[in-house]
Parts: sequence; C-alpha cells; structure tokens
Amino acid sequence: QVQLVESGGGLVQAGGSLRLSCTASGITFTVSAMAWYRQAPGKQRELVAKIRSGGFQNYAGSVKGRFTISRDNAKNTVYLQMDSLKPEDTAIYYCNIVGNDYWGQGTQVTVSS
Repeated sequence: QVQLVESGGGLVQAGGSLRLSCTASGITFTVSAMAWYRQAPGKQRELVAKIRSGGFQNYAGSVKGRFTISRDNAKNTVYLQMDSLKPEDTAIYYCNIVGNDYWGQGTQVTVSS
C-alpha cells in the first residue's frame, strides 16, 4: 500500500523559512521521481518543484531561487526547503509520486505579512 506522509508546515512571518518533509512507503523510492504541489484557497493545485531519481530538479518560476527540493533515498524522504517566504506562498502543500495519482494528506503553510 502506497503511503505519503507530509510534515513541517506551520505559521511563519514573511521572509521566514520552513522545511517540509514527505516520507514515502510502499514504493521503490530510489527510482521514483517526486514532486511537491500546493493548493491555495480558491485556486487550482499547482506544481511547486520536482526531483528525479538522479537528483535533477525543476521549479515553478514563482519559487525558483527561494525553494529547494532534495531527497534522502536512505530515508525514503523528499524535502522542500522554503526560504524568503511570501504571503502568496500560503497554501496546503502536497507530496506526489510523479506519474501516479498518490497524494499525501497535505500540510498547511501560512505566511503572515
């Protein structure tokens, strides 16, 4: 059974930082591309960042230079380091296995101005 468990969200002031974690089980993590998405109230879910099994990364233009996606294959975990946070980063953040319709429960990130 595939399971994705996110953690690390919270309330932070603009300019602050948070690190999200997503631990996966039930998959061969080392060969899986992983992604972070987010969904703000009233908006569609959008891709934030993606990391391939070999470590190659892609970012949405709105977060490039501020967010960093990484992975620890020994821990079956993907991370999202978020720096210089802005109020518009407020959303529920979800972990995803690229190419699959498996999602975690999400973790709320709220950035106050």
